[in-house]
Amino acid sequence: MSQVPSFAVVSGEQVAGVLHGREKQVMEVVEGAYRLHGGGGTVNPDSYFLRFPDRPSSRIIALPASAGKPVDVHGIKWISSFPENVAAGLPRASAVLILNDTATGYPLACLESSIISAARTAGSAALAATTLATARGVTPRRAGFIGTGLIARYIHTYLVAAGLSFDEVGVFDLAKEHAEGFGAYLTRSGAEEVTFHDDAESLIAASDLVVLATVAGEPHIHAPEALAHNPLVLHVSLRDLSPEIILSSWNVLDDVEHCLKAGTSPHLAEQRTGGRSFVAGTLYDVLEGTLTPPADRPVVFSPFGLGVLDLAVARYVYDEVGAAGDLMTVPGFFHELKRHG
Repeated sequence: MSQVPSFAVVSGEQVAGVLHGREKQVMEVVEGAYRLHGGGGTVNPDSYFLRFPDRPSSRIIALPASAGKPVDVHGIKWISSFPENVAAGLPRASAVLILNDTATGYPLACLESSIISAARTAGSAALAATTLATARGVTPRRAGFIGTGLIARYIHTYLVAAGLSFDEVGVFDLAKEHAEGFGAYLTRSGAEEVTFHDDAESLIAASDLVVLATVAGEPHIHAPEALAHNPLVLHVSLRDLSPEIILSSWNVLDDVEHCLKAGTSPHLAEQRTGGRSFVAGTLYDVLEGTLTPPADRPVVFSPFGLGVLDLAVARYVYDEVGAAGDLMTVPGFFHELKRHG
């Protein structure tokens, strides 16, 4: 008879304690997960969206996934996005993640996952930025952030940890106080020069690396001419760019099938054209050296966000907390263990 695993709860404080200052290790975990996924070592079904008729801007998403060895875990992330929280002084997103044992299927742990989600998103963005910039032979020196929430802060932290440095960082947010708060963070973190912009277009024109980290539900940047200077765009929020911009750019995704769903900008481009020829390939292809981004076209990375990335980072956190002897287990969590009593 297999031994029933213990069940642990890993707090956000513990997650932050593991991940803080280990941006390079997280990027390595994320890269390993991308390579595992690209090599067929994962199961990553569609995400499931729970929406609410009385709150159309809000949603809760379930991301089930399975990652083979060396990650060796099943699980699911359950993440909510309630934009109205921000006005009430709460973060927009909250999340938990369940890890399941691959031998028995029993859940091993519940981890606070908003930090895990932010870290894997930032790790993915920084990995894409450095990989694509190196492959196209263009080092970005002017970064611009459209959307200035927690994800933008994490992405900036990871970009710097990945070795990128910027002569100027541009900032634009519809909420002026949020832009100012992000600008203060940039100054504290050592940014050489912070420039506030009045609109997205002026920020893009002044940037050779653009980070889109908004809560936009539909495109709000429309003119392909905005990218005429061929920047590298980290399209993290997925719905900012018009189909016309997508169709005039060189597009790399994290996963084609996942990204061409749910009204993302690439999905709208597919609906517009009836085909997928505008997709050059995936980040895995670039990592493997089978795909090279051009220097003379805008390069747009659109990551849908794969559950296997969350699993890989969560497994890393779980193992680190366990190795330190700090797992908070719940005695008696599994109770009915005899078939006939």
